[in-house]
Amino acid sequence: MACCAELIQRQAKIVSIEDQLFKHEVPVTKNCGTGNARNFRNFAKSCTDKLIATSALIILLPLLLLVSIAIKLDSKGPIIFKQKRNGLNNQVFNIWKFRTMSVMENGTDVAQAKKGDSRITRTGNFLRKSSIDELPQLVNVLFGDMSIVGPRPHPVALNDQFRPLIEDYDKRCAMKPGLTGWAQINGYRGPTDTVEQMQTRIEYDMEYIETWTLRGDLKIMLATPYHGLFNKNAF
Repeated sequence: MACCAELIQRQAKIVSIEDQLFKHEVPVTKNCGTGNARNFRNFAKSCTDKLIATSALIILLPLLLLVSIAIKLDSKGPIIFKQKRNGLNNQVFNIWKFRTMSVMENGTDVAQAKKGDSRITRTGNFLRKSSIDELPQLVNVLFGDMSIVGPRPHPVALNDQFRPLIEDYDKRCAMKPGLTGWAQINGYRGPTDTVEQMQTRIEYDMEYIETWTLRGDLKIMLATPYHGLFNKNAF
């Protein structure tokens, strides 16, 4: 009973992200609960993530197999590309993606993809524009490295580039990174060529973290096909 009372009290103080999900002006209200309520919320998010990831992998298995065949027929190299990214509490993990390029950049100097990038293969061009290349990250969710919804994980090299330039940059690592996120459905996906672009993305990430709810996650998932897939910034 005490746990339920604490949870209800916390929820009453939080400005839920889902109430203004499709608006750009999202008020920032600290979601700073502690103890049993926070543990319950984290547990609920983790269970939801694994349930959705498992179901999606089963349903999408035929598509994943077709994509794998297309990649092998189109160019030389592995089907899956693994790259080091920063996750929860800045822990480094290997993110899984379908290989879309002729190169396998995973070092201290990673060049962001650009429109008309010659490194992108023919199959990779479609996979990137449709975001199908991200589907292997469902495995990362099962591993516990990622969540379905959260701040998108950046390459380690990109974090090293922007960390000294943006105040409190690493606060976005207070939650597990996601396959999709609040910033992405608002159009802030793709390359971040300037500090201003990255700063705006970070602001959206922090708004998500500070107002997170399960219902908000669900609405972001539902919005992703309409706002995240085939986005003009995806290439």
